[in-house]
Amino acid sequence: MTDTTKTTSVLKAAWMIAVVTIVSKLIGFIRDIIIANYYGASLVSDAYYYAYQIPSLSLILLGGVGGPFHSATVAIFSKLIPNLEEKPSNEVNKLYSTFMTATILFFLALSVIMYIFPRQIMGIIISSGSQEMINLAATHLQIMTPLLLIGGIVGIYYGILIIYKQFMLPNLSPIIMSLSIIGVVMAVPSDQKGYALAWATTIGAILQLIIQYPNIKKLGYKLKPNFAFANNEHFREIGELLFPAVLSSTVGQIHIYVDMFFTSSISEGAWTAIGYANRVFQFPVGILVTAFLVPLFPIFARLVGEKDYEGIRNYFNKGVGVLFFGAIPIIIGILVVGLDSVRLIFEHGVFDQNATFMVTEALWFLSVSIIPYVFRDSITRVFYSFNDSATPFTVAFSSIVLKVFLNWMLITKMGFGIGGITLSTSLVTLFNAVVLGYFITRKMKMDYKSLFVNLLKMLIAGVITGAICHLFAIQYDNIVHLSKIPFSALKIILIGIICLVVYIPLNLLFKMEYAKELFDRLRAKIKC
Repeated sequence: MTDTTKTTSVLKAAWMIAVVTIVSKLIGFIRDIIIANYYGASLVSDAYYYAYQIPSLSLILLGGVGGPFHSATVAIFSKLIPNLEEKPSNEVNKLYSTFMTATILFFLALSVIMYIFPRQIMGIIISSGSQEMINLAATHLQIMTPLLLIGGIVGIYYGILIIYKQFMLPNLSPIIMSLSIIGVVMAVPSDQKGYALAWATTIGAILQLIIQYPNIKKLGYKLKPNFAFANNEHFREIGELLFPAVLSSTVGQIHIYVDMFFTSSISEGAWTAIGYANRVFQFPVGILVTAFLVPLFPIFARLVGEKDYEGIRNYFNKGVGVLFFGAIPIIIGILVVGLDSVRLIFEHGVFDQNATFMVTEALWFLSVSIIPYVFRDSITRVFYSFNDSATPFTVAFSSIVLKVFLNWMLITKMGFGIGGITLSTSLVTLFNAVVLGYFITRKMKMDYKSLFVNLLKMLIAGVITGAICHLFAIQYDNIVHLSKIPFSALKIILIGIICLVVYIPLNLLFKMEYAKELFDRLRAKIKC
């Protein structure tokens, strides 16, 4: 197979994964709307989201696609499987059994600890919360304890399936979880919904495990308990890869625990509101980043292997430039009609006006992180292409101290409330982006001047566009008098149209090269 064919195959797989990710986010968004409708921003929802952070570390960060268990499995097992058409050898099956045995023992021990000491654990994490909150969260944690064990096992399953080019099944798993939560929450009677979220999450995790297993068995992998951990070269290689990767994945979770600690002292529903703000933020931004960076990552890796640094600079600037171009209208939309969007999506059932404002306040301060967010995620892919995961980990780990300081300053000393939590997140994201942007120059020269000159043009166009959209929004509020849903929906649509009608021509007027290139391609397709 030629390099060109390989690249085409990788890009097709990457786009397929991106499409599934977009569908997953859409269904996840529907799940959040339904949860908001039934629970609002309440004590029960806070307790669930506090408790979920611990098992989610295993199920999503450690065991998810791209997580340490998946990555270690792919890195080691792919070298031991010369022919994907044949059943795995005895050596491969023995290693599989050893890895699974060690994983099950480790997470089983953690699960037992979590089940026995849930109140002590939640008491540490939400020490400023009420006793009722701690007790509710502890019970939620007990119910979701199986997620710890399932996460590690599913991560290994993901890795094996992806080695055999079965991409769809691993990436469909989050959809199964979302559908499970939607089904249970809607089916359970109103007076019995206290722990429905926790039970639904556990059921969803079990279903993820069940649907993966038949394919694993069909491929020829059989689990036989094997405790031969010592003097096992390949198992040692797995450990050497897994340990730093697990540390890297837990850094983001530490940031969340820091936020949880400070949020518990703000108000009831504050942590739920921050969670919804993050989900609204991730809906457009996550799709934007996934759609462009998934196909770009293998290109970066190929160019690094060929030492084509000029090609990396070109692809990086074009990719990040397009991300910047799409990010600025998102920022404008959040600042101008963010409140209307949250009201339209979530303000139903028990989700009231106070909850809407809490989510919107968190979202406003989070919106300013979009520019550094897309740059940080893009530059991280370049580090990974150089087989360097240590630098992003070190930078992320060093930012924990900054996160604690900013939360303390903004929440405890300055009384920013919910907005302080997300503002500190935005500032930490900026810190990570700047430091990573500097350290990559030690590996190769970057063309930052061209990138940021174009960004400056976009920002000027964005400020003008934002001002026009804001003035229109004020006039709309004064003139239009409709019921809540039509009023908000029409306003969002009109602001979106005005934003694009003003923003794109301004970028063309300022000769922002990425806008011109996109416009030329679009015009060429229309002519065809």
